[in-house]
Amino acid sequence: MTGREPVALSWSGGKDSAMALLALREAGTHDVVGLLTTVTEGYERIAMHGVRAELLERQATAIGLRVRQVRLPQSPSNDVYEAVMGEALRELRDQGVSHVAFGDLFLADIRAYREAQMAVAGIQPLFPVWHRDTSRFVRELLDLGFRAVLVCVDTTLLDSSFAGRMLDEALLDELPDGVDPCGENGEFHTFVFDGPYFSTPIGFVLGERVTRDGICYQDLVPESQHA
Repeated sequence: MTGREPVALSWSGGKDSAMALLALREAGTHDVVGLLTTVTEGYERIAMHGVRAELLERQATAIGLRVRQVRLPQSPSNDVYEAVMGEALRELRDQGVSHVAFGDLFLADIRAYREAQMAVAGIQPLFPVWHRDTSRFVRELLDLGFRAVLVCVDTTLLDSSFAGRMLDEALLDELPDGVDPCGENGEFHTFVFDGPYFSTPIGFVLGERVTRDGICYQDLVPESQHA
């Protein structure tokens, strides 16, 4: 027994989640007992990011934590989302999990929504990277040795050619004015495939790139599935 309160981390598979996990582990005040990820049924991909659930599971294994997949129907209404997530949160609470942590950086409305959702479930929210300067934040991520690839971009804010590119200094230098370097306004999302607490990198190759409803998704194919 560590004496620390158990926390589940809301995990998208991207850079903000990865840094939130690092911050929680470095703080040492909570025991991270698992990851919580929404997955779209039928597509079997991380909701919003479009990353295959198989890569999510490989990521969790490399990190050394179990991931709970919160299964969502395709195009769920907000009421359906809240019902499914509420059930998952209540189950966590019944298992003794007292806190859920999030990788949000500065969107106050999103934080308020999460706080309200956690209050209904009787769980305390944590925001371990809240109000970190996003320019410094992303460069610290790179300096620490995390490696990530852009898996989707909002083509109304960023050119589709950024999808599938590695997150590195060159990419950051090329971001247009007004695009947050962490994509915190939804400009882009990432998949972290290696980092300081990964037991092994997650192998993948770039697959098909498709655009739906203004979002360009870059498929990542697990290496073992690539012919």
